[in-house]
Amino acid sequence: MKRSLRRALWAGAVVAVTVAAVPVTTAFGAGTVTTTFTKAQDWGTGHETRVTVTNGSSAAISTWRIEFDLPSGTTISSAWDADITSSGNHYVAVKKSWAGGIAPGASFSWGYNGTGAYKAPLNCTINGAACGGGTTPPTTTPPTTTPPTTTPPTTPPPTTPPPTTPPPDTGGKKVVGYFAEWGVYGRNYHVKNIQTSGSAAKLTHILYAFGNTTGGRCSIGDSYADYEKAYTAADSVDGVADTWDQPLRGSFNQLRKLKLLNPHLKVIWSFGGWTWSGGFTQAAQNPAAFAESCYNLVEDPRWADVFDGIDVDWEYPNACGLTCDSSGPNAFKNVISALRSRFGSSALVTAAITADGSNGGKIDATDYAGAIGNLNWLMPMTYDYFGAFAAQGPTAPHSPLTSYTGIPQQGFNSDAAIQKLKSKGVPANKLLLGIGFYGRGWTGVTQATPGGSATGAAPGTYEAGIEDYKVLKNTCPATGTIAGTAYAKCGSNWWSYDTPSTINGKMTYAKNQGLGGAFFWELSGDTTNGELIGAIKGGLG
Repeated sequence: MKRSLRRALWAGAVVAVTVAAVPVTTAFGAGTVTTTFTKAQDWGTGHETRVTVTNGSSAAISTWRIEFDLPSGTTISSAWDADITSSGNHYVAVKKSWAGGIAPGASFSWGYNGTGAYKAPLNCTINGAACGGGTTPPTTTPPTTTPPTTTPPTTPPPTTPPPTTPPPDTGGKKVVGYFAEWGVYGRNYHVKNIQTSGSAAKLTHILYAFGNTTGGRCSIGDSYADYEKAYTAADSVDGVADTWDQPLRGSFNQLRKLKLLNPHLKVIWSFGGWTWSGGFTQAAQNPAAFAESCYNLVEDPRWADVFDGIDVDWEYPNACGLTCDSSGPNAFKNVISALRSRFGSSALVTAAITADGSNGGKIDATDYAGAIGNLNWLMPMTYDYFGAFAAQGPTAPHSPLTSYTGIPQQGFNSDAAIQKLKSKGVPANKLLLGIGFYGRGWTGVTQATPGGSATGAAPGTYEAGIEDYKVLKNTCPATGTIAGTAYAKCGSNWWSYDTPSTINGKMTYAKNQGLGGAFFWELSGDTTNGELIGAIKGGLG
């Protein structure tokens, strides 16, 4: 059933809104301090704001305190790199204990996620002085502190984990997205694009795909992309270029930088996938040895702070994918148990699994429910049900939410998979609904509605029969929906894919079913302003 698509987004603009340039009091040095509120992202139901404090005075600032009001309909739901307190719509932000003073001419940035659309703060003061525009400063005197004898870095050191505040508006639901390591090549898609597109603020977890399993051991998938590639300042998450002698480069170092900018974000290293699942058969013969190899790799001192756990994408235990496995129904459960034992209770251990809900299908081949106690969540891959791997058709949506009259295979839909897993004892809140950020298509099609015949795969940018949503929304706009997803016929080509509207419907389903959230393959298929991930986030809110 499943033909795993493992593929890679560009960047959006940042709109800056300068709130004020304010005079500082004598206690904080002569000159001015500029406080700038920057609207980094706005997805309607929420937004991300970046705040920069720049010391334009002639003396170092040992502490700072910003007070401001937010207009009605806007609240702060999470913040990073500053301590926030509030009373009604009035907010106070003060320097973190680990953040040092700000030298003359230097800046410090912090940020917050807010509910509602972005609105510029009002009545801003910094260190007791008016932020400008004639606003009267408060009568309270800002606290004074003894300047430190040394100036610590303005960001926490890598050994100090940042606070783990989830992004807003998802009701505690998970928003999990894949980053494909090979995207740094032909697609020119890098970790920086997760930040500049606004996706980082909307994600709760990133799955880094993939590590290899050859020989029944966890191993590096692509050392150059993973930790050797040198990044220029222009392509780096924080605008700082790699040096030839630094101990860690590549996507791993970029992910480290991304996490510092987004303290709520967790990163999980995913192993296997369609191409590299063959090694799981040998792993199942000695789960403890497999788990030991995975732990040693994920927790390698060079990047141990980057990853928060491990994901298993075994396609498919006791069934056939690229190769066939006959390890038995307990193999998956045993491998997961060994991983949990080795990684411990605090690490994330997750798995992407089949979404074949047919009678006697791939879900029935493995004891997934028996493994759930050792997993944080399961991700049934509720996409790729149908496609031009059946070259003659019939045309059908590759990610139907429900069954429909004329569906080519009973049980090949999201709801069938979810209901089967729940009936076997998998808790709903440990299931995430899968979304594809791409379409599957045929050519040689004459019938506009699903069920038509075809002559082969429709042309695609990187692979025949597959195309990104960001392309299809313009080249072949959706003309109809069926079973909760969209389809379109353009000339002789017929495509099915999810749109923001159909994703919203799927998120309503996920909430109604009590699911733990949603995941998607993968980041590069979305538009530069993150339409699809915005729909996931907004729909789960």
